[in-house]
Amino acid sequence: MPTPATAARQQIRDVVFVDGVRTPFGKAGDKGIHAGTRADDLIVKCIRELMRRNPSLPPERIDDVAIAATTQTGDQGLTIGRTAALLAGLPRTVPGFAIDRMCAGAMTAVTTTASGIAFGAYDVVIAGGVEHMGNHPMGSGTDPNPRFLSERLVDPAALNMGNTAENLHDRFPAITKDRADSYAVASQTKLAAAYGRNQIQPDLVPVAGRKPASGWTLSQQDEPPRPGTTLEDLAALRTPFRPHGRVTAGNAAGLNDGATVALLASAEAAHQLGLPAKMRLVAYSFAGVEPEVMGIGPVPATEKALSQAGLTIDDIGLFEINEAFAVQVLSFLDHFGIADDDPRVNRYGGAIAVGHPLASSGVRLMTQLARQFEEDPQVRYGITTMCVGLGMGGTVIWENPHHADYSGHITEEAA
Repeated sequence: MPTPATAARQQIRDVVFVDGVRTPFGKAGDKGIHAGTRADDLIVKCIRELMRRNPSLPPERIDDVAIAATTQTGDQGLTIGRTAALLAGLPRTVPGFAIDRMCAGAMTAVTTTASGIAFGAYDVVIAGGVEHMGNHPMGSGTDPNPRFLSERLVDPAALNMGNTAENLHDRFPAITKDRADSYAVASQTKLAAAYGRNQIQPDLVPVAGRKPASGWTLSQQDEPPRPGTTLEDLAALRTPFRPHGRVTAGNAAGLNDGATVALLASAEAAHQLGLPAKMRLVAYSFAGVEPEVMGIGPVPATEKALSQAGLTIDDIGLFEINEAFAVQVLSFLDHFGIADDDPRVNRYGGAIAVGHPLASSGVRLMTQLARQFEEDPQVRYGITTMCVGLGMGGTVIWENPHHADYSGHITEEAA
């Protein structure tokens, strides 16, 4: 029989998002801002900034460090959660591990460690992700099992994300190229406006980099955005995945480098340590779909998460949807009856404009949602959601602590 102390430890505890930071996202390749920087150093810079921003947190109170990378080799290998913790100067008593769920790596790092907090195994964790697609192009070094094709386990298109986006256009003919391009232009416009209002910059970690013949530079903003993009600009782009197709470099996220980290804690530990609670985790879910239309993954993942939380889509006041492809976002909006220009959706723009360094993007969504919660206390619930390679989706529902009906207040007895 469990003792009273054991039973108390195993009660589910509230998990809060304390803080999140990221590097500026760069373009992958020799000319990108992070071309001469190691992936693990990008994560280290984020961890150090997270600790600097939260001085009331003793480093020895961190119970684990979970860092995701899709390509776990080279400077993204060697159990990067542990190596990054050591390189960042955290005590050697702080363990760490690596995670891979492709695009949802950082999201999974958050949900996995959050589960440990809820169960009582952890009080405070660091979770995030990194992808240096310049050093490690998507799919490099992989060896897909020939059974995938020989036994027709998946359509060959499932191994190329651009082809899966074209398949999604086929499945939903109402999502035309013009409509996808219009959404992409709006993403660029909203990101430029957010930069103009200083809504992006506070959570960016400046990164110094050195390139041959150009010396040292300090990167303090994202490299991929193209403010001023027009429909005419996008109409002229080629469709690389299919002749006369609909997916272009303009209505899809690019190939990028970048890192993100978040600080999570139990509500009680955050209160005791004087740490802010920017969001409370309500529910999360991952779902599988046909790999050849992986972009539809956020739909069943969101339906599952809403069911777990006892909520409906109408309860959600803010959406942070990762824009791997415009068609993927639009299929989600159509399913739930949300307009393309709904002001609840991606208020700061999205990955089409800012970039998508695969395993890091989940925490970018969370950091932006937390800032929007602070700006808009009328919103009680928001979601972060994304599609995932090989046919998956992930969704996390969060509650706004600034809302009048917030349910996560700590009593003095609990503290």
